[in-house]
Amino acid sequence: MTLDMLKVGESAVIGSVDRDEPSLRKHLLDMGLTAGAEVTVVKKAPMGDPIEIQVRGYSLAIRRDNAAKVFIRTVHSHQNESTWTEEQRQEHARNFDDRIFRPVPVGDPIPENRKIAFALVGNQNSGKTTLFNQLTGSNQHVGNFPGVTIDRKDGEIRDRDDAVVTDLPGIYSLSPYTSEEIVSRDFILKEHPDGLINIIDAGSLERSLYLTLQLMELQIPMVIALNMMDDVRKNGIDINIEKLETTLGVPVVPISAVKNEGIDELTERAVSTARRRECPGRPDFFLNWHRNGGALKRCAETITDFLENRTPKSEIPSRFAAMKIIEGDELIEKELRLGTGDIDELEHLIAKMEDEMDQDRTSAVADMRFRFIERACRAAVTKPSESIERIRSIKADKILTGKYTALPFFILIMGIIFWLTFSVIGTSLSDLMEAGIDRFAAAIDTAFVRAGVNEVVHSLVTDGIIAGVGSVLSFLPIIALLFLFLSILEDSGYMARVAFIMDRPLRTLGLSGKSFVPMLIGFGCSVPAIMATRTIPSERDKKMTIMLVPFMSCSAKLPIYMMMASVFFPKNRGLLVVSLYMIGITVGILFAAILKNTVFRGEPDPFIMELPNYRLPSVGTVARLIWDKVKDFITRAFTIIFVSSIIIWFLQTFDVHFNIAADTEKSLLAAIGGFIAPVFAPLRLNDWRLGTALMTGFMAKESVVSTLTVLLGGSTAAISRLLTPMSAFVFLVFSLLYTPCVAAIASVRRELGGGWAAAIVVMQCVVAWLIAFIVFIIGSVILGIA
Repeated sequence: MTLDMLKVGESAVIGSVDRDEPSLRKHLLDMGLTAGAEVTVVKKAPMGDPIEIQVRGYSLAIRRDNAAKVFIRTVHSHQNESTWTEEQRQEHARNFDDRIFRPVPVGDPIPENRKIAFALVGNQNSGKTTLFNQLTGSNQHVGNFPGVTIDRKDGEIRDRDDAVVTDLPGIYSLSPYTSEEIVSRDFILKEHPDGLINIIDAGSLERSLYLTLQLMELQIPMVIALNMMDDVRKNGIDINIEKLETTLGVPVVPISAVKNEGIDELTERAVSTARRRECPGRPDFFLNWHRNGGALKRCAETITDFLENRTPKSEIPSRFAAMKIIEGDELIEKELRLGTGDIDELEHLIAKMEDEMDQDRTSAVADMRFRFIERACRAAVTKPSESIERIRSIKADKILTGKYTALPFFILIMGIIFWLTFSVIGTSLSDLMEAGIDRFAAAIDTAFVRAGVNEVVHSLVTDGIIAGVGSVLSFLPIIALLFLFLSILEDSGYMARVAFIMDRPLRTLGLSGKSFVPMLIGFGCSVPAIMATRTIPSERDKKMTIMLVPFMSCSAKLPIYMMMASVFFPKNRGLLVVSLYMIGITVGILFAAILKNTVFRGEPDPFIMELPNYRLPSVGTVARLIWDKVKDFITRAFTIIFVSSIIIWFLQTFDVHFNIAADTEKSLLAAIGGFIAPVFAPLRLNDWRLGTALMTGFMAKESVVSTLTVLLGGSTAAISRLLTPMSAFVFLVFSLLYTPCVAAIASVRRELGGGWAAAIVVMQCVVAWLIAFIVFIIGSVILGIA
């Protein structure tokens, strides 16, 4: 019987995991689906796939065909420890509980005048980036869905000048499954930090300690930051910190990163441990874990000795390398530069161990680690059967991920967000902002006239800089409001549920639910959305998702929509914006279907994703995200848009002989725009000013508005002389779909290379032109235009 056959609410014990797909199997084992673990099917997605399971105290979304790789037994047939006598159980408990391990100094202390470098490492959803913010005082993007931390981030620890910390991508194991996990492991192994700060979700101790045990094998000074202790106490869970510390041989500091509790103590102990070079104690992970567990222990010790005697020696710790070789980690084998003879000898030892244990190498190591963790948790943790957070999440999921309610509620939530952003709150705030900018511009204009400022300088400041930058800044409230709502969805844990809900429909397009999170982020900004695709383990799925992200209308295009809406569709602004978003999504779906059957044939990667409990969004986290986005928007307004406004003003003010042009039709800009205009003639976007504005949109989409504002003498209302309502909608469709900004293309180039970046630029422009032309033809037929 396999896991996918269980009904909702049924529990079973895992027997084994299919060996047909080694990478998937290793990932499932690392996530805790080892032999003997109890698993419960919590629910199914609205379309029946994927399913949500609970294992080792946390929730996991897994596709049904992946669950079919997990073989299960009945709930009462525990095979390992159930065969022990009561005397053996008591002896095991004494052996385990009485052993005390303490950090061991290795090497000379680090001099006081040398700065200590820490790596902050932990599982996704453990509060890692929140802790980084507390440690450094920096502003980072914090979210409650897998993969939010994508690149390493560095910062000096606050109130100290002797320590820096690097925030690494969230990982579950040091056996990489995704590209971001490789980034984290490579940093630890190759950058050689002086110390590790391992952050752990105290509410999911059993799952979190799996990574901790691997970090301990590196023999790097380490401190455990036991996070979310406020929630643990609220849920009635008691963790004996001293017992956990002496069991692991690693300093453990209870903290609450969100509430800034225990951070000072964590900093002091981390610096002290690293400066004294106190490495983790060496608890015996193999202790009584399996009737034939001695075979694995002997194999590990033999390979460790073998590696320590090799010449030249590797910088990778021998014990860590030995365990990775037993697991079949090819990346470590390459790093060790083992010869064919060495590999054959080691494989012979491992095969002998497998025969003696009657268990394969990968599951033997995972089973050993989780058995040790189970005993450690039994010794140090007392908790009720179900936490308050878990009970609350189950109740919320009955509606938010229910079979008949999930999609309607998702549409309702997004509809409310768009309605509040574009029709109620956002528009009112934007109008106030615009009125303030107009008063400021009028005041500057009056002051310049009274001061007798040169007309050219006067025009540059009022008609160029203030008109261009001000036209974009007026939409700042709308963008801030949109990011407010998106950050609440991220921080609450709802984003992960959306991926869970959308996996089945996305699978029909050749993608997985993990692709939905980057695409949803794309509604805010394409750059972080493209970077977020690093959480997708499949290179095929990653490329396909990156090609679809630009079809999701980013917030930088909102100023274009709102400018056109205020002139041509003042009574239906919200409806216009929603229709544009829906066009982008629809075109993206159609394009995905084409890609699936041409460039990217094949099945999407397995969908395995942690579903964190719902949490109340942190005010500090949401505020930091909004400030980060607002600051980025303002920075672009006073850099890219500022410069482009000056350039546009200059080109439209002077002619080819650099004399002041008597008419903009004779300006340098008109000459440049004349080359572009024929491309848009079939779309009835004949005026050179429209083509010029779209061209500046390559730098930043907001520049389309600032360019038109400058070209129209400071008033966007004058655009009614260039367009009709129908041609305005055609212009909006092209603006929606054509190539993203330079920053987004640079992100594509970094992720996939220059060839893919160039292909996306050409592809988006062609698609935008074709769809805009189709819209024009349909509109002409409906309106009876010849």
